[in-house]
Amino acid sequence: MQQPTQFAIIPDRESIASVQRDIRFFPTANDSPGLLSPGEIETWNRDGYLGPLDVYDDETITDIRSYFDGLLAEALAEGRDSYSISSAHLHHARVWEMLTDQRIVDYVSDLLGENVVGWGTHFFCKLPGDGKSVDWHQDCSYWPLTPTKAVTVWLAIDDADQANGCMEVYVGSHTHGLIDFDISDSESDNVLDQSVKNPEKYGRHQLTPLRAGQISIHSDLLVHGSAPNDSQRRRCGLTLRYCPADVLAYLGWNQKGVVVRGHADKQLWPGAVRPTSD
Repeated sequence: MQQPTQFAIIPDRESIASVQRDIRFFPTANDSPGLLSPGEIETWNRDGYLGPLDVYDDETITDIRSYFDGLLAEALAEGRDSYSISSAHLHHARVWEMLTDQRIVDYVSDLLGENVVGWGTHFFCKLPGDGKSVDWHQDCSYWPLTPTKAVTVWLAIDDADQANGCMEVYVGSHTHGLIDFDISDSESDNVLDQSVKNPEKYGRHQLTPLRAGQISIHSDLLVHGSAPNDSQRRRCGLTLRYCPADVLAYLGWNQKGVVVRGHADKQLWPGAVRPTSD
């Protein structure tokens, strides 16, 4: 079987910048959502963020956490770090199942429409006291997708709160287009490599604590980040990335896509192959 394409955690900036993109927020127009309420649709358009939303019960998320423990142990044994498990749905059937889980897709399709592609999965695992932050950034600056209609679902594998470095957002910042950022040097403790300065200029700060098994959803234009985990508890979240099927993906990124609702043009999203092993 052909091995899935490998994708870097931090894509090449020059390649991303070479893509001509339509960068702006596209408000959701949905008068009859299936799972979200009309008020939540209004909040989404205003804030670019929704959460917490319930998905998995305690028994299910405990089983998922045990599964992730095994993935993490394998990564660390190979000399990789706790942030290295990326594009995981291309390698692990269990992660593919989470990306395509209709309990999650129901929320997403209320925002994105009837034809939805899931294309990204990345575990962000902050070990106790690891000292690393995720500086303020917008997801869209890392993705060769156009137009900017993608969303991130953040699934809490562990309880996430301020003490162990939960995600923080600036609601409303998604309406400002692509915001200038600085590049972190190689010695930085920033997990990524971008940092938006003075994010308070673009929105209202909000903490986003989640219980294990809950999700949040944010726009690819929302400014967000997280502080270091200075506690003695781990904080792991699985990011699941989705976009409408009419979005164009360049630099081979369409090879990661899985149709999770409705249909997609095979020339735009040819369809990744489900892995056979967990």
